[in-house]
Amino acid sequence: MKKLTALLMAVILTATLAACGGKQVASGTTETVNKSADQATEAAQSAQKSADGIDVDLTAMSSTMVYSEVQNMMTKPTDYLGKTVKMQGAFSVAEMDNNRYFACIIKDATACCSQGIEFIWKGDHSYPDDYPEAGKDITVVGTFSTYMEGSQQYCQLKDAEVKF
Repeated sequence: MKKLTALLMAVILTATLAACGGKQVASGTTETVNKSADQATEAAQSAQKSADGIDVDLTAMSSTMVYSEVQNMMTKPTDYLGKTVKMQGAFSVAEMDNNRYFACIIKDATACCSQGIEFIWKGDHSYPDDYPEAGKDITVVGTFSTYMEGSQQYCQLKDAEVKF
């Protein structure tokens, strides 16, 4: 009986210590998994360049992945600088402070939220004559860059080709 009690106490003690240590292991595992995921994303992005010169092809991703990738572009723009990006979405135009901004807007999977990237159309184009109407589906391919306006940093696709 003493052996059984000692064995039972040893199992309970081991389980208790494992449960307490589990948080640290789980936390460390989460950090390792996050680092591995970041490294996998970087490797996929660098290996992702297709034969047509596209580094990040948002048109080949699910709507959830597109929304996530665009969010990543907005939060970590330096990871995308100089990359050729292809995206598909709705044409949008906004005018603020005597400036006109053109963008490709992408909705998420539930169509409740949207993200967009401004683009600068390569060549000489006159608005509204050469541009599609607002809301029309477009495909944009351009070089990812950032610029400052006042104290705010913005992302855009420069030298873009636009199809509608």
